[in-house]
Formats: sequence, C-alpha cells, structure tokens
Amino acid sequence: MEVILLEKVSNLGNLGDKVAIKAGYGRNYLIPQGKAVPATAKKIAEFEVRRAELEKLAAEKLAGANQRAAALGKLEVVITHKAGDEGKLFGSVGTHAIAEAIKAAGVAIEKQEIRLPNGAIRHIGQFDIDIHLHSDVIVTLPISIAAEA
Repeated sequence: MEVILLEKVSNLGNLGDKVAIKAGYGRNYLIPQGKAVPATAKKIAEFEVRRAELEKLAAEKLAGANQRAAALGKLEVVITHKAGDEGKLFGSVGTHAIAEAIKAAGVAIEKQEIRLPNGAIRHIGQFDIDIHLHSDVIVTLPISIAAEA
C-alpha cells in the first residue's frame, strides 16, 4: 500500500513523502490518525493544493514542542512514594504519576509522551527519563524519587 504522509512520522518519512507500507499499518493507524492518505491521483492533487497549509501546521507544532522543551529543561521534579527501609518502593512510579508531577509543576504533558527506559520505577533515587514532545524534539528530564516521611 502506498500513502502520502501528512506529517512527519518517525522511522518512516517527512511531510509529503510517498511511502510504501504494509496495508494494516496504513489502514489501522496512519489513515485513521490523519497522518497519511492513500496515494491515489486525486489525493496527490489535493495534497499539492494543501501542501503550504500542512507545512505551516507542522512548523507551528515544532515551535510549540520547542517551547515546551525549554519549559521542561528548567524543571526539577521530585516524586514522593511509600518505600521500605532498603529503598524499594511499595508499588511503582509509572508514566501516569510522572505526568501528574510535571503537570503540577506547571508544564502541560501527556503520559504517552513519557518514555521510561526500563519500565516502571521501583526504587528511590535519581532517574533520567526521555520525553518525546515531537518526532524531532526529545528532552531528557531528571526526576528524583524520594521516600514518604
């Protein structure tokens, strides 16, 4: 199946690229999400008419992601959680808890944007997590997990 990308997609291509993909990926993800359209002659002509508008939207998204990255770079996030004497948490700290802590610090973020390298955090300490704000903007944010008093 061939599609035209309406925005940059990681590991696939940029805005306006005509790419060959598996039918299920296009039918179940890219097309319903509005990230691509089938590469028919009619759709190619429609895309060329809208190209400037789509490029402007992509530039606005990138600028917004860069602003959020600058705001995240100034944060120091500390999350308190119940822990045992040896530093092991009762439960774990996942993307939801991290997103809530960042929102409480004043930066809007979705839990889908947080990437934990080794799954949920289960020990107290200092951790570096990646936040994918845009396919071109990735921020590494240090967070501290502390035991509740």
